[in-house]
Amino acid sequence: MPVDPLWNSMTASQMASQRRPGALIRLGREHHAWTLAAFGERIGCSAATVSRLERRSRVVDLALVHRAAAEVGMPRHVLMTSLAPPLVAVPAGTRVTACSRDAEEDPMRRRTLLTATAATGPAALLMGLDEALAATPAPTSGLGPLDRRLATARQFYDKGVHGRLLAVLPGLIADGHRGAVSRRGLDQARLSAVYTLASSVLSKVGSHERARLTADRARTWAEVSGSPLAAAAAARELAIVWRHQDHHGEAQRLMTSAAADVEATGLRTDASAAAYAQMLCTLAYTAARGGQRAQALAMVEEARRSARHLSQAPPPGRLFPISSAAVDLYAVGVHWALGDAGAALEAGKNLRPGQFPTAERKARLGTDMARAWWAWNRPEQTARALLDAHRASPGEVQDRPAIRGIINELAERHPHTTGVRELHSAVAIAG
Repeated sequence: MPVDPLWNSMTASQMASQRRPGALIRLGREHHAWTLAAFGERIGCSAATVSRLERRSRVVDLALVHRAAAEVGMPRHVLMTSLAPPLVAVPAGTRVTACSRDAEEDPMRRRTLLTATAATGPAALLMGLDEALAATPAPTSGLGPLDRRLATARQFYDKGVHGRLLAVLPGLIADGHRGAVSRRGLDQARLSAVYTLASSVLSKVGSHERARLTADRARTWAEVSGSPLAAAAAARELAIVWRHQDHHGEAQRLMTSAAADVEATGLRTDASAAAYAQMLCTLAYTAARGGQRAQALAMVEEARRSARHLSQAPPPGRLFPISSAAVDLYAVGVHWALGDAGAALEAGKNLRPGQFPTAERKARLGTDMARAWWAWNRPEQTARALLDAHRASPGEVQDRPAIRGIINELAERHPHTTGVRELHSAVAIAG
């Protein structure tokens, strides 16, 4: 279908370059001579909502923006230009790097990464990420190929080294945007992967508003790229954010749709089969947090069937490194979320750290079992499981608000239990 000349006009180009998606939607609506009320009916909202959408400079509802843009016939590349954060001009000769020596984590920084009363995340690192999200930094130079750096960043996540990951994200965002200018699907999917990783670590440290923003951007770039796996990864991150924000119904609907989209690919490769199993696992846990017991348990069983033929040692670099053991670990969380600590402990009784390839998953085994033991009112076993998790990855214990909360309670109610003092000290909860 040919593009309407409206979208190649100087007016549309200026609005897009000024990052004004609402103004572009108004331009398209007026071009069709639709009233606010008539257009609202077409996209399923009120005239007042359309008016706010057109006037706002900040995107609040990304799904509505996409729906409105499609209705007025706005080409995707025009919409993407309007949604991208503005580039920041820097003086000639200024070299922007992804991280500095000062930003690297030392043991003290790790111990104080999150405290019980402070905002989550190292303030300076989160501020730097905020700046990168508000206005894309100038591209970096001399840091090597983006693929290699993205792989290293994923290793930071897998090791639970969250501070170092937060430090390199601004540079990855900058170079991801530079690459996406090519309009090649691979480059756009790579930028989506950067934003997905950002959302993952932000959710991990409890910065949910930032996680939602980055998940939205990941979904946008995944949609433009046409990659079903990138779209699945981004949808999963947004569902996790919604779950943390108690939007369980929305999260469940999103994951149901994401699983169906992956299944529609035909699952002809191990990568797509792994993606489908992962979607089912996340859907199961999301359903459990929403109190949907029957669906949660059914999805766990379906995930087990889907993962049965996958390798127990997923190849390095796989986007969704799921395995039968990983599904069983999800089952622990599902039963815990459903309020059945005994079933959670039963599901995890034969799991061992050696079944998981990354420090993050090994530690997650410890923290998930600790949650179940704590719900079962077993402080000794809770502390032991948390110590195992801390040995595997300190960040998985000290950076997650929910886990710090358990340690807080252990210290208050069972201060003399073996291991509690060590845990308390490790996460710097004691004043």
